[in-house]
Amino acid sequence: MNRIPLILIIGLTFLFQKYAYSQTNPNIQFLQKVGVLDSLYSENLKESRNFFVQFPANYSENENKKYPVVFILDGEVLLPTVNNVHSFYSGGYMPEMVLVGISNADNRTRDLTTSEIKEKYGMPFNEKNGEAANFSNFIETELIPFIENKYPVTNFRTLIGHSYGGLFTLYTLINHPQLFSNYLAIDPSLDWDDQKLLSEAQDKLSNKNYTGKSLFLSLSGQLHLQNPAITIDNVMQDSSDFTLFARSNITFSNMVKQNSKNGLAFKWKFYPRDLHGTIPFPSIMDGLIFNFEWYQMENTDKFNSPTTSKETLYSIVNYRANKLERHFHYPVPPYPEDLFNALGYMSLDMEQLEKAKMFFEFAIAFYPNSPNAYDSMSDYYERTSDDDNALKFITKAYEISESDYYKQKMEALKQKK
Repeated sequence: MNRIPLILIIGLTFLFQKYAYSQTNPNIQFLQKVGVLDSLYSENLKESRNFFVQFPANYSENENKKYPVVFILDGEVLLPTVNNVHSFYSGGYMPEMVLVGISNADNRTRDLTTSEIKEKYGMPFNEKNGEAANFSNFIETELIPFIENKYPVTNFRTLIGHSYGGLFTLYTLINHPQLFSNYLAIDPSLDWDDQKLLSEAQDKLSNKNYTGKSLFLSLSGQLHLQNPAITIDNVMQDSSDFTLFARSNITFSNMVKQNSKNGLAFKWKFYPRDLHGTIPFPSIMDGLIFNFEWYQMENTDKFNSPTTSKETLYSIVNYRANKLERHFHYPVPPYPEDLFNALGYMSLDMEQLEKAKMFFEFAIAFYPNSPNAYDSMSDYYERTSDDDNALKFITKAYEISESDYYKQKMEALKQKK
């Protein structure tokens, strides 16, 4: 059995989270390495494209488990931040996920901008640009299938982008909303091409159904490059090019709010103390928490209280299982196996036998291939002097794992009969 000592489960959301730094090898030379390099050749782009893949801290090749996936534009820059946020908040605020950091080190402007321009703010603009449609096609027809074929991911996807990447993120939401469930646009360059995406967005936001989609949009505090008197309260009254970036952001936010009946879950946040270069960090944290707000654990006080009835706890577990399946569109265990295990043994120690049996049954139902789940149920039956069922469940544990530990427990139970 993988038993956890009797404790009061305060801070339930983080009890079983295993941070990467807790598994530190004393001989390593670097504190953290993030993302394994991979690449594929793109027929759309006519070039190879690098990307970096980061697995959850608890990932095991031996488990037949798939994870939601996050695609991060400018991955070589933003992947470490997303990984840090995910490490601290996964489990209680967001699910464990596979992170894919797409490199945009080369041809960034070409791939992430949404229409072609020849000049910008009255000055010639000679850098190749405006091929977001082609880059989007690469993501949809090449990168996503490649990732889903090679890595343990589901089709529940999140897209994160900053600046031009934020512009591309909103372009994808407007034109290809089916590709991702969650969108996180950080200080997006909506001033591009005289706010062309804004005019394109109006009709689609009002006519498309975005139910099940979520968008977090952020704006940095650098509202005017030369005039500190421009604030969030008066920026929309300014008409100069210096505030076009901020005004475009606010206009898009207002447009989304005006079309709230389209079902899009939306949050806009202004960061007055952050610049364009510093805003990704707080936006990634706040944006991921918002986009997965529905995932956050509820009723933890009920689990912490020994007076909560079995019926109430049963209802809470099933409610969460149904809620997660409704959002993910596939079945998801509502809680970690270790949590069911801990709650079961705690209930046993408090002589709340019906609760203990219920938690062990949940562990088996949601983790049917776990030998530990059957071992724990065997312990329950042995505690209640039902050696026949105790032998039945430990035998199942042994059939799954062929562990000598379970074999020895089987033999000991046989000798008792």
